Amino acid sequence: MPEHALSTLIDEIAARGKVASEDVRRLRQAIYGGDGAVSLAEAAGLFRLNEQVSDADSAWHELFPEAMADLLVHQVHPAGYITEDLAAWLIRAVSHDGRVCTRTELDAVIHVLEKARQAPRALEVFALRIVKDSVISGTGATRGGHDLEPGVILDGEVELLRRLLYAGAGCGSIAISRPEAEVLFDINEATSQARNAPAWSELFAKAIANHVMALSGFTPPPREVALAREDWLAGEGGFDGGMKGFFRAMFGGGLAGIRDAYREDEPDAAAARGAAMEAEIAVNEVVTETEAEWLVERIGRDGVLHDNEKALLRFISEESPVIHPALRALFEKV
Repeated sequence: MPEHALSTLIDEIAARGKVASEDVRRLRQAIYGGDGAVSLAEAAGLFRLNEQVSDADSAWHELFPEAMADLLVHQVHPAGYITEDLAAWLIRAVSHDGRVCTRTELDAVIHVLEKARQAPRALEVFALRIVKDSVISGTGATRGGHDLEPGVILDGEVELLRRLLYAGAGCGSIAISRPEAEVLFDINEATSQARNAPAWSELFAKAIANHVMALSGFTPPPREVALAREDWLAGEGGFDGGMKGFFRAMFGGGLAGIRDAYREDEPDAAAARGAAMEAEIAVNEVVTETEAEWLVERIGRDGVLHDNEKALLRFISEESPVIHPALRALFEKV
């Protein structure tokens, strides 16, 4: 492929304002059929093309995220590592006008996070906030219909959040981080009165519980285990009982409880190691001052204690051997 052929092809397609299936074939050939070296300037051209065309074949929506992930993840040195500068470039390319233009661009960010061995936390949090803003506004990158109600989280958004939280392991953290937990709390507050997808309650509870475990000093299971989708909310006792049962199993049952809650299939460790871990978990069941300050700041921040937050507080009050004084005022409201 001659030099600048990809840029010339991009300009040609953009001038027509339409990406046909034949155009996608030619673009794929230009990207993957040569020496494999595509510059950031050419990648920026693909972003401009995605923004400018009003009519694109469905194959384009598959090629664009795939190509961006390949270009940004596999053509960097060392391959697989997204630097701070490269993450900043991608964020600027997606939001240069202050908003995410298309779902295709969001998919590109998700693909990058999923394929990268390591990426800056800021890129994942950026994508989580895109989903949050779309849920709250009822418009944006995650929404494709015209009759959707703002402030309602649907199955599609839950699965996007799940994918992003899974991908967060590549950002250098097994546990759910504070910035991730903050975004999830924001979504929970904004959608508390809505008829949300049942899967949202499950994801929220598991993710926040995972974060609290990390705050306590315990190393939680990998994200793909901690956030696996299960129908545990449908169990006996309904929404509140199911969630409380999950927390009770995870925190109140020692090592065996955590294994059951996350459905780990790993063989038992040696008896001495198991006893040591159980002792560590028992210590970490105590809510620390740092955890208490964060929970007080987040729970009921909008003046209302929501179902998810009530379940979390009930668990703490029943299962933690020591209640931090800062939490007592919250317990009185439950």
